[in-house]
Amino acid sequence: MIELDGVPELIDPVMVAAFEGWNDAGDAASSAVAHLNREWKGEVFAALDAEDYYDFQVNRPTVFLEGGVRKITWPTTRLSVVRVGGETPRDLVLVRGIEPSMRWRSFCNELLGFAHELGVEMVVILGALLGDTPHTRPVPVSGVTSDTDLARTMDLEETRYEGPTGIVGILQEACTHAGVPAVSLWAAVPHYVSQPPNPKATLALLNRLEDLIGLRIPLGELTEDARAWQLGVDQLAAEDSEVAEYVQSLEEARDTAELPEASGEAIAREFERYLRRRDGGPGPTASGGHATETGDGTSFLRDAPGGRGRPRGPARGGPDAAGGPEPGPAPGAGPGSGTDMGTGTGKDDGAGKGSGKESGPDGADGPSPDGPSPDGPSSDGPSPDGPSRPSED
Repeated sequence: MIELDGVPELIDPVMVAAFEGWNDAGDAASSAVAHLNREWKGEVFAALDAEDYYDFQVNRPTVFLEGGVRKITWPTTRLSVVRVGGETPRDLVLVRGIEPSMRWRSFCNELLGFAHELGVEMVVILGALLGDTPHTRPVPVSGVTSDTDLARTMDLEETRYEGPTGIVGILQEACTHAGVPAVSLWAAVPHYVSQPPNPKATLALLNRLEDLIGLRIPLGELTEDARAWQLGVDQLAAEDSEVAEYVQSLEEARDTAELPEASGEAIAREFERYLRRRDGGPGPTASGGHATETGDGTSFLRDAPGGRGRPRGPARGGPDAAGGPEPGPAPGAGPGSGTDMGTGTGKDDGAGKGSGKESGPDGADGPSPDGPSPDGPSSDGPSPDGPSRPSED
């Protein structure tokens, strides 16, 4: 049984999750959850047992000094609850960690146990993949679900991807079988500038999340970081004629593909976001929320939930269930293997660092779903060459 005695009853809670590793190109997804945790002052209330899910030769613990005392941070996945006030209050359960090395089914069941006990109404999983997309254009973000009704009511893509997957796809599918509505949001990161951080992709994920859950998310310095990042890439591209020519070809392909779609829906969404930020609602400002914790947040039982059920917050309506596989990256085909900007926001140490991102799935389950492609979101799945980076819906 999972004990959550120190966590208050939540209002229309949504679980937002992201995992470092194969599903996190440019650290865009994990940085988005770290941003939410930082802006709303989340505090950890639970952590999964690192011994159960991680190979410490793959994801090594780190040693640090605190007041002259040596301490160890173990790679794991941590959960925090953010109480969000404002005109339309809605609480968030933030999940941030590293893609597990083993026992993925048990890992997902444990997270779903927390979701059940907290009365979570929807799970949103963030991911990022490499794609043939120019850094000079808006970052494509696709919303994917395997639930037909949810796809229709929330303007999402219904995934039909078949192929290798990562923890994002596995968790979404586990949500589907558990009857928990689930959505994956995927940002496409330019493959030729793949080194983290990528604040522009992080910002795009947060904007789409804001539209999805109806909360005004404080952006802090993220907007300025995104501008600085693009400026840095512009300067690097200008110094290499081959890269500049390649970026131009991506721009032309993207503009041609999106020309017929420069219509109604995207413009309306941007206008609604503008009004929401101008009027200060719905949702809180950066100081509008606080978090609660239960002691040191590391002690709990891992049995399947079956004890005390937590009452749910007022129902908001919406689809009954969702979930599904994942979007897949479009492998890069241009010059260069990546460029590090050295700008943008750093990541907090909430969940420890992983072992880095792989350039393709070797060994572990890695995605290649139907996420954003060079020309924007698509549902056709990955290219024949397989993903050069994690991704899934």
